Amino acid sequence: MNILELPVNRYCPIAHSLEVLGPKWNLLILREAALGRTRYAEFQKIGVPTNILLGRLESLVEAGLLDRRPYREPGKRARTEYLLTDAGRDTLPVLAALTAWGDQYARTSREPAMLLVDEATGQPVNLAFTDTNGTVVDPAHVRMIYGPGATQPTSESPSS
Repeated sequence: MNILELPVNRYCPIAHSLEVLGPKWNLLILREAALGRTRYAEFQKIGVPTNILLGRLESLVEAGLLDRRPYREPGKRARTEYLLTDAGRDTLPVLAALTAWGDQYARTSREPAMLLVDEATGQPVNLAFTDTNGTVVDPAHVRMIYGPGATQPTSESPSS
């Protein structure tokens, strides 16, 4: 069953995002692209099976997160590199949130394995909730509600 066919998911931005970002390897490919990797051989190093990698790259191109561009090294055959699009770069807050959660709850070393820094200064940056005035809001005081474009679940909808 396609999860987007259920009324509770039809207009849910999380469900739609998971259609693109949720398949295994996609977020790790985007992580590598955010780190500046662009080439097939570089993406292979994350452990994605060769027979799956091309399909994942193609799905991210189709979703508009990566652009395909030919390149040729001197004396070599033409190859393809994959570059983040604006939509692909806009996944950085998703990657940052997963990084912060992982550092808090699934850390594998004493020091963070990934840092987010200001490109110009190299200073660390943090992901934060802000209100419409730009004031930082404690995540403990943030809750999720349905917006005007949502179809709210009914008592007949399957519960999770």
